[in-house]
Amino acid sequence: MKALAEFESCAKRLKALADPERLRIINLLFEGPRHVSDLADLLHDEIVKVSHHLGVLRKADLVQTRKEGRFVQYMLHPDVLRGPQSAASAHTIELGCCRLELPPASAAAARSVKRP
Repeated sequence: MKALAEFESCAKRLKALADPERLRIINLLFEGPRHVSDLADLLHDEIVKVSHHLGVLRKADLVQTRKEGRFVQYMLHPDVLRGPQSAASAHTIELGCCRLELPPASAAAARSVKRP
């Protein structure tokens, strides 16, 4: 049986993923590390909103950061990327108590979805 801490960690991650914008961000990060301004451009959203979503994802240990001078690069946390990932298959996020599979999305597909 899994420990309570494992279920709490999984629940924290699932809560963070319970937003369509955050799922879109995760899907874009499967393509590789990106800066917040790049993500905002691809999502047709304001930098401040994307930055907020990235903060929630980082707090849930779904993404990590790397400082590059005065810029911050965001990437998927290695703990959620267990197992082989290929461009043709679904993107799989390992949450501990379960896995989440997202269909691969290219940057072009992300651009085609505009917010009202």
